Amino acid sequence: MSDDLSFFFLLMSNGLLIGLMYSLIALGFVLVYKATDAINFAQGEFVMIAGFVAAGCLMVWGAPLWLAVTLAVASLVVFGFVLERVMLRRLIGRPVIAVVMATIGLASILRGVGPFTIFSGTKPLPLPIRDEPFMLGPLFIPPIQLLGAGVSLTFLAGFGWFFLKSRKGIAMRAVADNQQVAMAMGIDVERYFGVAWAMTGVVSALGGILWGNLLGVDVNLALVGFKVFPVVILGGLDSIPGAILGGLIVGVVENIAAGYVNPYVGGGTKDFAPYVLMILALMIRPYGIFGKRIIERV
Repeated sequence: MSDDLSFFFLLMSNGLLIGLMYSLIALGFVLVYKATDAINFAQGEFVMIAGFVAAGCLMVWGAPLWLAVTLAVASLVVFGFVLERVMLRRLIGRPVIAVVMATIGLASILRGVGPFTIFSGTKPLPLPIRDEPFMLGPLFIPPIQLLGAGVSLTFLAGFGWFFLKSRKGIAMRAVADNQQVAMAMGIDVERYFGVAWAMTGVVSALGGILWGNLLGVDVNLALVGFKVFPVVILGGLDSIPGAILGGLIVGVVENIAAGYVNPYVGGGTKDFAPYVLMILALMIRPYGIFGKRIIERV
């Protein structure tokens, strides 16, 4: 195999694995949108909080990994429940823009509070996996990316089944379609709001641990949420298969851009290539590849 072809396959493989890790974070967007019909702009800050909790347990208190992971997941689940109960429950029945603005404000607050946590600077989040990449022909596969892809596929498949086959998942979809009608049918809208935010906490915690190991833990970990936004726009805000496909496309596009374009422009294309893709998607197919086609006249 030629060097050029080997380089291409290396970029593709790494892009696909990173894309699946993006899909896990994108699942948080999808879960909230499916249940509330609103976008959670604080998704990246959820990931950041999980990273802070896990790294704090490991590096500051010396807790074992299983306890750090458990506390990170539990803290995000509780945070999701409390957030829904204290702030978002008051917005049930209000215009969607009210929830959107509330999550934007929450994101700003959480990022501002970040520097006042128990540690400053970037901290590692070590996991019991090897650092050396696996060699598969011309491919170099980092273990953390392989682990992240496996976790992402597991949870994406599990939540896909939940929404399609379980009674609670179908009820959550009904709540997203029309909250007033769902309440008239006897569905406890407030309960399913809480369940959706708690489920978002679970995937955010896992994403925070995986991305915290890959990037380190500091307030900039919240930027992962913005990197994932093109994923959900491309795949469709209400589609779990769309989150998978959108993550794969974005991961491959940014890796290809970094590998082939960066040498000519001095770098940086990996940071903006997903947003170029997002703008093109909004121009051509604004509801995403698998999203619901909804036309609103205003």
